[in-house]
Amino acid sequence: MEKMMKILKPKPNPQELLRDWQRRLRQECRNIERQIRDIQREEKNVQKAIKDAAKRNDMGSAKALAKEIVRSRKTVNRLYENKAQLNSISMHLGESVAIARTVGHLSKSAEVMKLVNNLMKAPEVAVTMQEFSNEMTKAGVIEEMMNDAVDNALDSEDIEEETEEEIDKVLTAIAGETAAQLPEAVRKEKLKQPATSEDAEENVDDEEELEEIRARLARVRS
Repeated sequence: MEKMMKILKPKPNPQELLRDWQRRLRQECRNIERQIRDIQREEKNVQKAIKDAAKRNDMGSAKALAKEIVRSRKTVNRLYENKAQLNSISMHLGESVAIARTVGHLSKSAEVMKLVNNLMKAPEVAVTMQEFSNEMTKAGVIEEMMNDAVDNALDSEDIEEETEEEIDKVLTAIAGETAAQLPEAVRKEKLKQPATSEDAEENVDDEEELEEIRARLARVRS
């Protein structure tokens, strides 16, 4: 009976498909905007933590946090690129439907296929774009793609290495002269004062705080 209902159910026309796809594309863009705001809001907390670490001559924590900011900014840049490509897909789909009004069916779009394929490699939207790919393939807008694209995207997340120059630039911009003078200050401090049990306890607290900040950033980046 269920199979019969599927057979009898009329297929959505190109205009209906377009409206549904564009609605979901707009929702995905809003999700990206919200994620960007979350990352940028969390970055302000990290900047404060870097300044605090610099004041107490904790170069290790300050630099580790600066690395997290570099990674977060790269994620934000990638999200902006994803959003732009989602908007491009919506625009090209509109053009495809305009053509369909003349020829009576949706035609394949090489540009849409290229954009969908690119976004299937982006970890933040890979799963969603896999769903779009399946639907657009059935509708005849794009050709079938390899199924392992999503797995490859998720496996390749954050493989880009942060350079020392990028990290130091962020560190100097946030902590200023304090950060620039930090290495020498740390060496002198260690020579003057041997480590105590209080220092060890403080280091444990600093490490726990660092891990907590990393965890929050990881959540908003994912």
